[in-house]
Amino acid sequence: MARHARAPWVRYDSQMSFYRRDNTPGASWFFTVVAYERRKIFCNEIFRSALRDAITRVRANHPFEIDAWVLLPDHLHCIWTLPKDDSDFSTRWRLIKHHVTYATKGRLAILEQPSPSRQLRGESTIWQRRFWEHHIRDDRDRENHFDYLHFNPVKHGLVDRVQDWPYSSFHRLVKEGTYALDWGGDMSEDRRHRPRFLSGTARE
Repeated sequence: MARHARAPWVRYDSQMSFYRRDNTPGASWFFTVVAYERRKIFCNEIFRSALRDAITRVRANHPFEIDAWVLLPDHLHCIWTLPKDDSDFSTRWRLIKHHVTYATKGRLAILEQPSPSRQLRGESTIWQRRFWEHHIRDDRDRENHFDYLHFNPVKHGLVDRVQDWPYSSFHRLVKEGTYALDWGGDMSEDRRHRPRFLSGTARE
């Protein structure tokens, strides 16, 4: 049955850590990845094409399921599930970032020289150095993060309806019956019911 039309208020534990690495094999994780200096490149067709190709390449040798995904102009959120005997999401992200950086070299990277510390690590000027992860604890936690992820374009004022944002797994999940097409409501009609999410870089 599809989810209700009005997005719920999603509450997060203020003690939740997005920095502690978890080694649970076969688990699901919520990730946030941010562009270098918050540059608005993540919805650029060059970036999207490179990212799709990078994910395909990495999944061929390091499988994982993409449960949910949304691209915002300067950051992305996604939820992955790894194979039951695997917990190495860090290698997957490192390879994805590397493939995207190589494929878009000279087109998305800032032309100025990276800082000495970034040069020392071989880092580009496309990605913020860190990413944030959260181990999905249970079904309720998973549902909350699904809702948070898909409502994010509305939260940032990019659209008034979830269904109007094209760079999201929401449309696939509507077809699968997970969400109703009008889930999240229409903020242009009644902004008073807009969910109040906690702010913070890791969850923006």
